[in-house]
Amino acid sequence: MLSSFLIYGCVGAFVGLLAGLLGVGGGLVIVPILVFSFNLQGVSSEIIMHLALGTSLASIIFTSISSFMAHHRRGAVHWNIVRRIVLGILTGTFLGSCFASLLSTNILKGFFVFFLYFVAYQFLTNKKPKPSRELPGTAGMFGVGNIIGFISSLVGIGGGAVSVPYMVWCNVPVHRAIGTSAAIGLPIAISGTVGFLFNGWENELLPQYSMGFIYLPALVGIAAVSILTAPLGAKLAHSLPVGKLKKIFALLLIVVGTRMLISIF
Repeated sequence: MLSSFLIYGCVGAFVGLLAGLLGVGGGLVIVPILVFSFNLQGVSSEIIMHLALGTSLASIIFTSISSFMAHHRRGAVHWNIVRRIVLGILTGTFLGSCFASLLSTNILKGFFVFFLYFVAYQFLTNKKPKPSRELPGTAGMFGVGNIIGFISSLVGIGGGAVSVPYMVWCNVPVHRAIGTSAAIGLPIAISGTVGFLFNGWENELLPQYSMGFIYLPALVGIAAVSILTAPLGAKLAHSLPVGKLKKIFALLLIVVGTRMLISIF
């Protein structure tokens, strides 16, 4: 058990840095590592992806709080955007977690791989938006929130991999997009955690120390360390060339996605 906590703590350190630096909740890294770890522990293949997604979202609750507070202190959170999108985020994430609970592990893996490639493409191309493009009105933001939340729950992320590119596409400055995404990650994580907790509560295949589709040892190990490194990531976001770091991260996502794609077959 101690070795597991050490592994999850190392994951948490990396995840916290990513959350603060790039505005992603770390699920893109957490989920593949949890799948690998759960395989070694002999977790049933029928629920392995569900357990990874639920645990990832639960850990992002703590990461997002630490990250968005660090960005808020730097004035990088656009709270008007958060207020306009939060209802759609809560609705879409909960519905997405319920839908994910009905899907097989291989379908979830396939969607996750597709999403990794999509995010890598976004990071590598870094397309510039039209100068006239703006965020939509209240109804539009509710719809966008539902889409971001739904996708986030299917891949176990805090939404930054979707919300940051979308906000930048709508001409929100990149540092404010990253800070705002960190704040959006909290309602995504809470709603998704509730959904996976509820839908996995009576599952007979769950390993010991689980609550619904949330594996507590992994949650504690990741959360305890990530809340310490997220502020450092936020600080680095305002001093490092984020564009170059995104390209490096994109290559990592391609490698991880390809390995997971191979595992499906």
